[in-house]
Amino acid sequence: MKPVYEEVPVFENDNYLLRFVTTEDANDLVKVYGDKNALPFFNSDNCHGDNFYYSTIERMNEAIQFWLYSYKEKYFVRWAIVEKKSNTAIGTIELFHRTAEDYFNHTGVLRLDLRSDLEKAEVIQNIAGLIVPPAYDLFDTDKIITKVPLYAIERKEGFEKSGFTKSEEFMIGTNDKYAYKDYWEITK
Repeated sequence: MKPVYEEVPVFENDNYLLRFVTTEDANDLVKVYGDKNALPFFNSDNCHGDNFYYSTIERMNEAIQFWLYSYKEKYFVRWAIVEKKSNTAIGTIELFHRTAEDYFNHTGVLRLDLRSDLEKAEVIQNIAGLIVPPAYDLFDTDKIITKVPLYAIERKEGFEKSGFTKSEEFMIGTNDKYAYKDYWEITK
């Protein structure tokens, strides 16, 4: 497999296709990022105050342009999650290698954003099963973390079934130095 910042790999199973996000995804993704019921599940920790609420196609296009720029700069990779049955982008996954001066140094950070109607344990487990195994090598890490807020019952079940366990450690923001909680981890 080529380095992820040279070529973004595609992953798929019977239900979902994960591929590099494109500007053509904007119409589908505005239904994700403009979904107020999905907003509480988005991980915006250490993201310069952005809460990822994009309710207009213009704002969604700006976000996608920023994601594409961030890939070129090797900050992170964002995959579109395409539901095969409807051929619709139902969310995204962001992954990057985190370098910091805390417990989560040299850890892969996984951010999963889904439409609220798909915030279900089975969907989350199905998607995590596609991206987690190759993420260790793609992002040169032995540990991957994801945020699971206390109220995210379906998310908790989905990641638990995928092998993640709750960490008692806090992630210290590299931008704001804030101590963020509710991280779950899995080790290779």
